Amino acid sequence: MSPEVYFIVTLIVRMAVTAAFLLAATITAERAGPLVGGLVATLPISAGPIYIFLAIDHGAHFVGVSALGSLVSNAVNIVFALTYALLAQKRSLAVSLSGAFVVWIVLNWLTSFVPWTLPTAIAFNVAVLAGSLWLSASLRHVRSPQVKARWQDLVMRAAMVAMLVGIVVALSYRIGPTASGNLAVFPIVLTSIILILHRRVGGPATAAVMANAVIGLGGFGIACGVLNLTADWLGAALALSLTLAVSVGYNLIVFFGRRRVVEA
Repeated sequence: MSPEVYFIVTLIVRMAVTAAFLLAATITAERAGPLVGGLVATLPISAGPIYIFLAIDHGAHFVGVSALGSLVSNAVNIVFALTYALLAQKRSLAVSLSGAFVVWIVLNWLTSFVPWTLPTAIAFNVAVLAGSLWLSASLRHVRSPQVKARWQDLVMRAAMVAMLVGIVVALSYRIGPTASGNLAVFPIVLTSIILILHRRVGGPATAAVMANAVIGLGGFGIACGVLNLTADWLGAALALSLTLAVSVGYNLIVFFGRRRVVEA
């Protein structure tokens, strides 16, 4: 098998595996209510497999540098989720999602001019998260009816995330680790949930999922910081495992903490 054919075959397999993982996670998110939906949506559903493939292709140091790019973009994703949640209270799907993407594009362009370090990226995330938690506090508790996934929705989601995996893996050899990290956290999962839920349960209910996703993205930011710190030290496999544990652990703490507050 030639190197070109091998690359194409492995890329297709990677895209298919990630798409299957995304489908399982987003179906869970849609059926479990806004809190669980928002937390599941911010787990490394698409970014995790992408990082595994980047580690296989480029090694631990590349992954560590990419994580810094992902940490910066994570703050932008928080603003993306907040913007949609605010607009969706009264606006259509097209206006709400388009507005969120306009803000996302502008902020990503502006952040590309900043010489980021881990402390400055952390400070950026903390500032954005604090403001977004305050602004989204009143939007988190709208009840949403359970949604049964249709095959058209599943195909759309699988195609979206498979395309993202293919783009990042293929371009990573040319754009370098920082840009690869930026692309790895493109809000593909949030977008797919918005596209499906807004049309079926309405803007406010979908906004509740995104408002809860703001909380989960705080944990994802911590996970990106951990990966940046540990990739060279522990190696890619251990660092990625620790990163996943941090992300899952953070979301479990949030879930059980919120449930205790409700039951109290």
